[in-house]
Amino acid sequence: MEIPGYQRIMLPLLKLAGDGKTHQFSKAVEALGSQFELSTDDLSVLIESGTQPLFYNRVGWARTYLKKAGLLEDPTKGYFRITEAGKQLLAENPEKIDNAFLRRYPSFVEFQKFARATQKKDQKEDRTDLTPEEVLEAAYQEIRNGLAEELLQVVYNTSPGFFEALVVELLSKLGYGRSLRELARVVGQSGDGGIDGVIDEDRLGLDRIYIQAKKWNPEVKIGSPEIQKFAGALLGRHAQKGVFITTAKFAAPARKYVEGIGQKVVLIDGEQLTELMIDYGVGLTTKTVYEIKTIDYDSFSESP
Repeated sequence: MEIPGYQRIMLPLLKLAGDGKTHQFSKAVEALGSQFELSTDDLSVLIESGTQPLFYNRVGWARTYLKKAGLLEDPTKGYFRITEAGKQLLAENPEKIDNAFLRRYPSFVEFQKFARATQKKDQKEDRTDLTPEEVLEAAYQEIRNGLAEELLQVVYNTSPGFFEALVVELLSKLGYGRSLRELARVVGQSGDGGIDGVIDEDRLGLDRIYIQAKKWNPEVKIGSPEIQKFAGALLGRHAQKGVFITTAKFAAPARKYVEGIGQKVVLIDGEQLTELMIDYGVGLTTKTVYEIKTIDYDSFSESP
């Protein structure tokens, strides 16, 4: 079942509150989930950031917009109820309530002056029924995807020595090796027997990881022979752990091969390499930071 957008939820939510009682928000989410015939899997779908269930988030925004229009109010934390204006609206028996409908209320119009418009369409999708958080997250993912694509090309165009330096910095950020100096010493060697370097798995040097770092065309797919060669080099050194890092891609047989061998071999292709570089800030600088804040109701508690 498709999870309804927050504007579709507005009228059912207002009708739910139409009995005049004070409703607990979490219970209302459950009731609306049943009304929309959403499955357990539907209700467990998270927003892109993974911080909240998508349907819960959308019900929350529907409530917020109805509150801004003066149709709902929050008598206490986690609860809501209908207002007189809300009762009057239900008496009109509206067919639907959406953002355009809510503009009949001055308080909602005033609210929208300070909110980003969520009814713009781009060439890829209709975003009229996305919450502001979803629009922001979609824009973030679009920027991140574009950055990853550009970053991979930039990395590929660097010299082999520069690529090795990036690998060193990334491995350090991931917590491997005792120091950057050690990583710089062991990564970027001549490739003795299919091995480019050896690093300590932790600061104490309790175990070692063997590295293969290859700067190849991002469109190339690495087959199982290259991985077999690397696994053979590990076997020759009685090693159990290895990481193959490349700007290229891995063909399905290569990934399937590592699943059936005794050693633990991790394959990091160009896409994952750039994802890790973005996550750990390697070769990047922060341009802008947006903070999304929410009310800490506990700080306003007056109970002893």
